[in-house]
Amino acid sequence: MIYVFLANGFEECEAITPIDCLRRAGKQVVTVGIGGKVITGAHQIPVTADVTEDAVVLDKNVEMIVLPGGMPGTLNLGQNETVQKAVQFCSEQNKWIAAICAAPSILGRAGLLKGKKATAYPGFERDLSGAKLSHDTVCVDGKIITAKGAGVALEFGLKLVECLLSKEVRKSLAEKMICKK
Repeated sequence: MIYVFLANGFEECEAITPIDCLRRAGKQVVTVGIGGKVITGAHQIPVTADVTEDAVVLDKNVEMIVLPGGMPGTLNLGQNETVQKAVQFCSEQNKWIAAICAAPSILGRAGLLKGKKATAYPGFERDLSGAKLSHDTVCVDGKIITAKGAGVALEFGLKLVECLLSKEVRKSLAEKMICKK
């Protein structure tokens, strides 16, 4: 199971595109509304989450968590206890953690990027405490995947598919979606 956390002010492309890629690849994705079931994105697009944060179960069934960026969505995610617990759980259990745009700053503040290659939206690099800053649009180091922003949401989504399944599944999905990457 993959949890995608949504908080008011999230960047819509950075959440919906990876969800779409993962579901097309056959993965079980559960969207989690922080603070309610209907969450409004940074561009005033309301999204109905599958569950609210009280339904999150951190156990062996969790494969990955995804943290979309956006403002003030990233701040709202970073201040949430359920999100913090999920980040720590995945780190301790060697599960995948994916964050895009400003959201890698949550991982930096949690001390999870020390010595790891990471990227973020320009201007948020200062919040990636101890990271080896990368200019890549999407980068993977260990079980942490970070990406720069909305413009690379499809590349990010396809990288999540590759990491969870395989390069072949990613390639097949990209071809079906008429995507160059």
